[in-house]
Amino acid sequence: MTNFLAFDLGASSGRAILGTLRDGKLELKELHRFENGHKRIDGALYWDYPTLVNELKAGLKKAAAVTKDIAAIGIDTWGVDYVLFDRDSLEMVRLPYHYRDERGERAVPEVQKLLSKDELYKRTGIQFMALNTIYQLTAHRLENPSDLENSVFLHMPDALGFALGGDFTTEYTDASTGNLLDPQRCNWDWELIDLLKLPRAIFPKIVKPCTYGGKLDKALAAECGLDEIPIVKVGSHDTASAVGAVPVPAGQDAAYVSCGTWALLGCELDEPCCDVTKQTFTNEGGLNDKIRYLSNIMGCWLLQECRRDFKVRGMDASFDTLEKMAASAKPCGFLINPNAGDFVAPDKMPERIKNYCIATGQAGAENMDDAAVLRAVYDSLALCFADKLAELEKATGKSYKALNIIGGGTQDERLMQEAASAIGKPVIAGPIEATAIGNILAQAITVGAVKDWAEARNVVRNSFPVNTYNVEPAMQQLFAEAMTKFKTLP
Repeated sequence: MTNFLAFDLGASSGRAILGTLRDGKLELKELHRFENGHKRIDGALYWDYPTLVNELKAGLKKAAAVTKDIAAIGIDTWGVDYVLFDRDSLEMVRLPYHYRDERGERAVPEVQKLLSKDELYKRTGIQFMALNTIYQLTAHRLENPSDLENSVFLHMPDALGFALGGDFTTEYTDASTGNLLDPQRCNWDWELIDLLKLPRAIFPKIVKPCTYGGKLDKALAAECGLDEIPIVKVGSHDTASAVGAVPVPAGQDAAYVSCGTWALLGCELDEPCCDVTKQTFTNEGGLNDKIRYLSNIMGCWLLQECRRDFKVRGMDASFDTLEKMAASAKPCGFLINPNAGDFVAPDKMPERIKNYCIATGQAGAENMDDAAVLRAVYDSLALCFADKLAELEKATGKSYKALNIIGGGTQDERLMQEAASAIGKPVIAGPIEATAIGNILAQAITVGAVKDWAEARNVVRNSFPVNTYNVEPAMQQLFAEAMTKFKTLP
């Protein structure tokens, strides 16, 4: 029996999860859960990094209360965001910006003066999004240049690891999300960094997943009642960890969606594909020397924001209630493009969706109620999955028999069923805790408790049930008819 501690942080919440590997099976126990989200200060959006560090320390103490026999610790978070530390004092330079802050948009024209979208995609293979690190750092250089003068840049999971005693290195899978890496060499694109006038000195060494990245600080370990436990660089981008838990046998091609706040649809490749005709797909670093070839979709963020709006209005905003509301509305009555810029920023999401439907000339949109708004989100996400899967099959020349959906979004049965009907293929849903599972299995491989990723995925199949959703022919027909309209939306 071997215990591992995973810290899994998403855009809306974080958890500390104890994983116990016993006789080829993995058991999970959630020890600590906490909320996460943006802070708005003087009009800008930030992450509350000090509070996140304190929540990790609370998780360590709760783990110590359960067992002191912990083989390793791993941390995963969302991608692209970073923390700057003063090189001398090692103190945080300022609160880290949130990827939904508008400064990225302001920096896009500055980057495009230097190289076009096509040229950038050829270099990095990363799908254009204004929230990518390249635009955030460019904005930082333009708006707060002194921050970069004597600092070290760490992506969020590495910054959190550093706060616990980890080293000043950045892990490959998370670094790959930012548009600043050479995907062939798996290292910083120094020519690009020079072109952007970003100081080379801020960028730390990149290390691969399944390597050691320091150990728990001695004083912190004593405070928590733990040993100086090794800190492992897992697939620190949460999607990388999640993909490690897709329950498919070694060598079998699989299409997946890692479904949470974001929905990432893609597959694993042996080499990056930087064909400029396929820029809706991104080449991010994966586990086991793979490339995660995927497309970013504005996943459950839309539902989360609708739910938050309903709560503010004093409504019952349980997920069961949301599903029932959506079921009461006409299917495919209104559609949105989930990836439209209208939906990136937080607040007033139902109003944004209604206004989008009005602006795109959809009949009756002026009279949309909350049920119609929710149904538009469900139907549009399902259609987006179908559209992106078709693009993936065309790009890779492969036909997938089913779509594996992993992560917290798999608990939404309506979304899973609609996805199956929209794509015309079965959806295999689960495991729910894919990210934490992948995080823990990366630790297990690092310490030698699991041989490799082929064995790790056997552990997943032996440990966690999945649900299969089959196509409903009537809904499949409705979605087929709606796809033409969906593909015309801006």
